[in-house]
Amino acid sequence: MVKSELIEKIAAEREGMQRGDVEVVVNLILDSIGNALAAGDHVELRGFGSFTVREHNPHIGRNPKTGEPVEVAAKKVPHFKAGKLLREMVDASRA
Repeated sequence: MVKSELIEKIAAEREGMQRGDVEVVVNLILDSIGNALAAGDHVELRGFGSFTVREHNPHIGRNPKTGEPVEVAAKKVPHFKAGKLLREMVDASRA
């Protein structure tokens, strides 16, 4: 599911909400999560999961095409850990 499909699904399930209003809310939520992570904060949505930022140290990698060593700079990457309810919901769908 992509963001536009999520917006359409929510708008279809909530009769009183227009698609444009749903789009504003979804964008606001996603922007808030992104801004919090950019500021180094931790975001936790109970039952859904938590978002954190992990730091990767600089290291020497390899160019897959030529095999020669390449310096990879330090970087910060977002990390998501699913909450218990989400894990159980996904696991139950396998049965």
